[in-house]
Amino acid sequence: MEFRHLRWAIVASQHRSLRQAAETLRIKQSTLSRCLRSLEHTVGVTLFERTNGGTRPTIEGQEFLSTAQRIVDQTDAMTVRVKNRSRGESGRLTIGVHASFSAGNLRATLSDHQHRFPDVDTQFVDGSRDRLISDLAGSAIDIAFVAEPTPRWSDRSLLLWSERVVVALPKTHTLAARDVVYWAELREQPLLLTQHGPAPELLKVLIGKLGSSDPCRLLHHDVVLDRLLTLVGAGRGLLLALEGATGAAYEGVTFREVHDADGPTRLSFRGYWRHDNSNPSLRPFLDLLRERYPDLSAGPGTG
Repeated sequence: MEFRHLRWAIVASQHRSLRQAAETLRIKQSTLSRCLRSLEHTVGVTLFERTNGGTRPTIEGQEFLSTAQRIVDQTDAMTVRVKNRSRGESGRLTIGVHASFSAGNLRATLSDHQHRFPDVDTQFVDGSRDRLISDLAGSAIDIAFVAEPTPRWSDRSLLLWSERVVVALPKTHTLAARDVVYWAELREQPLLLTQHGPAPELLKVLIGKLGSSDPCRLLHHDVVLDRLLTLVGAGRGLLLALEGATGAAYEGVTFREVHDADGPTRLSFRGYWRHDNSNPSLRPFLDLLRERYPDLSAGPGTG
């Protein structure tokens, strides 16, 4: 029994005439007739009643064709799923994120991807730069978005966008009255710090801008960004972050850009991935990145 013969029998049941059914299938009527008789011989029952008025399924034929229809429908659905999976239009994509994406380019990129590929199950892993690079090397994630270049990675990468450095302040703080805050004004301020996200990179920038290895009173907390912003609102200190964090509202907290004499300070973001990653969902995501950031992705150092 050939699978296509099930399809032909279903079409034959939808027409009172074998001639019309054969025309629909674009095969000869004699070919269709032999197919139906072969099916009947295989299952050992008469599936179609043939009269001068046309051809129609018998009682046994109706039961057979009902099952055949389910088989064909399930096979078609399975074929579509497999094809979509091979094209990266379904499946799972695991993304490592280094910083908040409550606003900005990463949020817009992920929203665009979800709109284009709604059947892709996107999962996120949060972590420091070192953790994400380790997860990437161990194939625990498919791609990581990390602020600032990482010398530990020699495989594929793509320069994407940059984000301005901001400082989260209590709304009652004297610096909150300024349009922007300058790096020198952060000296001796209580600064909340964690090892999560881009905090180590931001601390390195702060040290470079103020020219001191101990430029502020550092208050270490092993918590993630939202907890730190809650502490800012409670007046427990200031917090350096990237502009992607400014999309969320926290009671008593406001954000200001941090400038030097040349204007705002920015950190660049790159996407990192393994060249031997065989996940089909990664390829269209990389194509989307190159489409959204063509000026950067076409530059030197891209993978």
